Amino acid sequence: MTFLQLENIKKQFGELGVIKGVDISASKGEFVVFVGPSGCGKSTLLRMIAGLEDVSSGKVLIDEKDVTYEEPAKREVSMVFQSYALYPHMSVFDNMAFGLRMAKLSEEEIKRRVGDAARILQIEPLLERKPRALSGGQRQRVAIGRSIVRNPKIFLFDEPLSNLDAELRSQMRVEIAKLHRNLGATMVYVTHDQVEAMTLADRIVVLRAGLVEQIGSPTELYDRPANTFVAGFIGSPKMNFLAAKVEGADATSLRLSHPAFQGQSLVLSHPRSNTLRPGDIVTVGLRPEHIRIGTGHSMLNLTLDFAENLGGSTQVYARTPAEQVTIVVNGRPDVTQGETISADIDHAHIYLFTADGKAL
Repeated sequence: MTFLQLENIKKQFGELGVIKGVDISASKGEFVVFVGPSGCGKSTLLRMIAGLEDVSSGKVLIDEKDVTYEEPAKREVSMVFQSYALYPHMSVFDNMAFGLRMAKLSEEEIKRRVGDAARILQIEPLLERKPRALSGGQRQRVAIGRSIVRNPKIFLFDEPLSNLDAELRSQMRVEIAKLHRNLGATMVYVTHDQVEAMTLADRIVVLRAGLVEQIGSPTELYDRPANTFVAGFIGSPKMNFLAAKVEGADATSLRLSHPAFQGQSLVLSHPRSNTLRPGDIVTVGLRPEHIRIGTGHSMLNLTLDFAENLGGSTQVYARTPAEQVTIVVNGRPDVTQGETISADIDHAHIYLFTADGKAL
């Protein structure tokens, strides 16, 4: 059952269109992540769900009720911001209880709700502390707890981990995933970090310039990106793109050339290759983990720029005559800056796009 529905949502700031007609739905209990580069409109979209931004046109429905013009307090949503926004003079308990007291709940009910949230978030020993005595991760837990006590229909997260260091971010991703599993609540999460999107989401909404580029599970977006933008945004390190020329095409196969192919042709079995003609330019997509060095088979001829030793793996940065190429290698290959290296391509994992970026 659709629990959250956005129907042709648009947002104008004067003559500037920020959200340009977005349709998104979420089921009850689903974890949906909005992801995209800065300025794509993901936070604006979240704020329109919360009622913190007016909708220029379109509808917002929560639990089958049209809340497009409802006040934020009447939408039964709760939002966790990038900034913790805790009251510094109040204890953790009082910070979490503040909204409930404003709603005039009984102290007994407030104590029960705060206690339940503190137990879920494992912050019971912190209830008497002031925010200044908490770490960044603990403060974010309190901010999340302040949302939990309201028993909202939907949790909204606006880049809640951006202020944390790398280790804390990783820990908090796990905590938020566990929280979703324990509460079974509908959650909408905004981030520019595709790692957060991949690890947390049931479904990802990829946004660019106020429009939806693709919606799907993390696996769907990783394995079957709709275009080069999604292919380059989902995955770390990002996908490599090579501009290749069609040498031959028939109903079932495609033959491509590129200066880095060492005089060989890349032959692909491709049922849609009959839409292409010799001389056409296509984009070949190769994920860094699908390029292999030192296999004895060579398809790519590359010049090494730099190698990053990450311990168990190495990220190799190289180049063709026209493009940069990133390769992820297990272990520590013996390579030297400036040398020419040969690499092979995993033919089971080759992506193909038109010259204007659409997936073939």
